[in-house]
Amino acid sequence: MNDSGSNGEQGQKSWLDRLSQAFNSEPQSVDELLHVLRSAEEQQLIDSDAMSIIEGAMQVTDMRVEEIMIPRSQMVTIKANAEPSEYMDEITTHAHSRYPVIGDSSDEIIGILLAKDLLPLAVKGTLNRDNIREILRPATVVPESKRLNQLLKEFKANRNHMAIVVDEYGGVAGLITIEDVLEQIVGEIEDEHDVDEESHIKARDDGSYALKALTPVEDFNAFFEADLDEEDFDTVGGLLLKQFGHLPRRGEKVSLGSFDFTILNADNRTIRLVKVIQRD
Repeated sequence: MNDSGSNGEQGQKSWLDRLSQAFNSEPQSVDELLHVLRSAEEQQLIDSDAMSIIEGAMQVTDMRVEEIMIPRSQMVTIKANAEPSEYMDEITTHAHSRYPVIGDSSDEIIGILLAKDLLPLAVKGTLNRDNIREILRPATVVPESKRLNQLLKEFKANRNHMAIVVDEYGGVAGLITIEDVLEQIVGEIEDEHDVDEESHIKARDDGSYALKALTPVEDFNAFFEADLDEEDFDTVGGLLLKQFGHLPRRGEKVSLGSFDFTILNADNRTIRLVKVIQRD
């Protein structure tokens, strides 16, 4: 009994010594730090969920807004000069909490409309085109190149939940929400309005696609008119793991048929998000 306790203390001390030594010698790279943390996970000093969050948080420091933003083509917007009756059905259908309001062109962002702000006006029967502008919130604008960790700090400091993303010419490239950033850290955040089938594959303005690794191979083939292996693999993530032969890290690439896949987000257990380019 004493020997067992002694061995346990010895093992813990050994790991703590290595951890202390790693930090005393100032790890020279993120890989070295992750190696120490993964050793802690293997010895059950850090559980797998905590390790996944740590890795997600570390990945966010290297990621940019353009990698995960909702592209302009998929933004749900409201025209400032439209009557409420023209867009209420759309608000009900999409059930988002915030909507960009645009002016005469899609590059003119007037502000952000919170769905909850419509309720008091609707109840009073005073909801009309003229008073919509009075309840708009200011739109936060960020460049595509902004790092996600910096954006998250700004979201927290300013209590914002959405930002409009602009390209190098000042045109609207898309939008990003605080939920999009948090999902890179803690994984997918589902709510009662999420529809997986509609969000597995998102077109990006550069001609590529952002693809959830959980996308069924059958759905991928239907979307791209492809013929990837549906018999042996249920999801694209499983198919990619087979091709890599190991759990890939962010930035690793592999090709399948006429498709190039780049890992956008992965942790120590699974692939989360992939960039897809279809070659001619």
